[in-house]
Amino acid sequence: MSGQGFFVSFEGIDGSGKSTQARRLHDALHEQGRDVVLTREPGGSPGAEEIRRLVLEGDKDRWSAETEMLLFTAARRDHLERVIEPALAAGRVVICDRFADSTRMYQGLGRGDLRAAVDQLHAMMIRREPDMTVLVDIEPGVGLDRALARGGAEARFESFGEELQARMRAGFLALAEEFADRFVVIDGNRNVEDVAADVAQAVRVRLP
Repeated sequence: MSGQGFFVSFEGIDGSGKSTQARRLHDALHEQGRDVVLTREPGGSPGAEEIRRLVLEGDKDRWSAETEMLLFTAARRDHLERVIEPALAAGRVVICDRFADSTRMYQGLGRGDLRAAVDQLHAMMIRREPDMTVLVDIEPGVGLDRALARGGAEARFESFGEELQARMRAGFLALAEEFADRFVVIDGNRNVEDVAADVAQAVRVRLP
């Protein structure tokens, strides 16, 4: 457990349904009387939201992978200082839609061989992992279709296509093995209610 609170992150490829599941978990815990914060990355604090607009919009070649790594880490540091750490110190449950594992995948693996650099920067500037990470796993083609149909500001990353989605899925599953103590893998190829029930059960077991 991090501090006095409990930190849960949601990960998955684009269109996996992780954002929906993060909201559902927030609502379920709130109804149970838990003090819960729902946030997201990149973003979650005013400064980080400004960086979000820089990295998620525009042409897919707007930034190099190295520049993206630095921008995402800067956004995460501001988010950590202003939102996540104060909430955990107050004993709250923090639910975050993406955290450092997304940078390990999208910049560290998906756009170059930068995983070691991502980890070094994380160790220097962030120095915190979630207490629990829920990986919503889904077939890459299904996820991409959902993401493109949804549209919105994340279209820059979705434009990299199904090949990247497939690499990211394999990478996330490898991360789940690497960090098996904090990852729980949930089958996202089902209806929303069944996925939510499995997420709730998995989190219930680990919540203090």
